[in-house]
Amino acid sequence: MGIFSVLLYTLSKKIAVFNYTQSLFFSIHITFRRITLDRILTYTIQPEQEGMQLLDFLRSKGFSRGILSSMKPYKSAIQLNGERGFGKSVLRTGDFLRIHIPETDSSENILPVKMDLSILYEDEDILVINKEADMPVHPSIGNYDNTLANGIAWYFKEKGQAFVYRCINRLDRDTTGALILAKNPYSAAVLSAQMKQRQIRRTYLAIVQGITPEFGTIDAPIGRAEDSTIERQVDFTNGERAVTHYERLDAYGSYDGHTFSRLSAHDIQKASAVTFITYSLMELHLETGRTHQIRVHMKHIGHPLPGDFLYNPDYRIIHRQPLHSFQLEFAHPVTGENICITAPVPRDFANAFHHL
Repeated sequence: MGIFSVLLYTLSKKIAVFNYTQSLFFSIHITFRRITLDRILTYTIQPEQEGMQLLDFLRSKGFSRGILSSMKPYKSAIQLNGERGFGKSVLRTGDFLRIHIPETDSSENILPVKMDLSILYEDEDILVINKEADMPVHPSIGNYDNTLANGIAWYFKEKGQAFVYRCINRLDRDTTGALILAKNPYSAAVLSAQMKQRQIRRTYLAIVQGITPEFGTIDAPIGRAEDSTIERQVDFTNGERAVTHYERLDAYGSYDGHTFSRLSAHDIQKASAVTFITYSLMELHLETGRTHQIRVHMKHIGHPLPGDFLYNPDYRIIHRQPLHSFQLEFAHPVTGENICITAPVPRDFANAFHHL
């Protein structure tokens, strides 16, 4: 699969059709001179839910203990057929539930900074961004006004809305691609549970050095490297379980390090017998989500990502690690619809292919 095939590969993936079948509403109110967005969900009880207690029903829908606690001060937060609902209320077929989820958190400490954001998808509950390279996800020491959080704060400020920064799948500073933000506590709770239960399918593209096996699984625990606050390493003694599945999509080689060409199956077989500079284009799926997981695992099997300042500072074809969050597939936190979002490959990643 060459660079043009990679682009066609992008188009061949399923793209979600975002149909809403539930009644979804917003409640807007003024608090401390700012506009906040609470979430209101409605449910009509189905025959298979007959006899459930109201609290059990809400838990089955993903309402966390924290969300349920946040609704306690509001007498009208849970309404059953127009009356106040209680946890032990028994549900009957056709009952109508109206759930008011208040926004109790704030990210007012995040400085709004104008940025050009690439928005892949947005609705009442989620925002999916195509993150650029050289962009931290969260503010930290030395990164106070240059993070994705700052850009999101500006985005909502311009819309006249308060916001709480809830990032579901985190990406390293120089990793690009699709990233999910939850726009309310309920969506955050449901999507976080999906992440924990490995129900969000994450597909990455990467360029690595050398010719990898055609496919495989790396099951090697990852822990913090000794005497480092950021570097990670495979650690079979103290590390946490980490599993990465990979497939080689293509391979490229060069005799001189300047002119690269796509390698055929025959070329790949003889590459080890000649002086070849080689790279592989990889598709990777994460079963777990450890810090630097792909970068550490690929280095562990002898195929590090080029341009990785921490694990392989080889900048001949690219000046950052070529790692891209290509596709996210998950169930919508409210409707349950299957969502499949693809992030276009960034220019420097594509240029690395052209260089190859």
